[in-house]
Amino acid sequence: MAKGSFDATDLLAPLMLRIPLGLIFMAHGSQKLLGLFGGQGLTATLKTFEVKLGVPPIFALLAIIAEFGGGFGVLSGFLTRLSAAGISAVMLVAIYKISWVNGFFLNTYCVPGRGHGIEFNIALLGMALYLVIAGGGRWCLDRLVFRS
Repeated sequence: MAKGSFDATDLLAPLMLRIPLGLIFMAHGSQKLLGLFGGQGLTATLKTFEVKLGVPPIFALLAIIAEFGGGFGVLSGFLTRLSAAGISAVMLVAIYKISWVNGFFLNTYCVPGRGHGIEFNIALLGMALYLVIAGGGRWCLDRLVFRS
């Protein structure tokens, strides 16, 4: 890069990942935790995870916390690496337990009886892993709270 030029990559790249990833996971987490956006709420979600997926309630609760809390953490840039690690774990389990059997691609035409493949999960996993490695960037609460 030429001397004196402005490089926005370090300044904006983490923020441009944090905003959509945080919003997506806060929305999905709030469905499971609070019953917002047409979600079932905590009790029904715990039961669904146990009956349909074979996930014990304690692990379902951890997943819900990772989604909602991790979404908030990533969005605000607070405990970004930890929040993104929780989101990464949720995505790995979702790929294994739900999407893997449906192949790679999304069910674009919403064919009944056929779920979505791993395509979207991999995109979210990649975003989260980037934040685990790189951190929240310049515009995050971590920089204010954990100044060295």
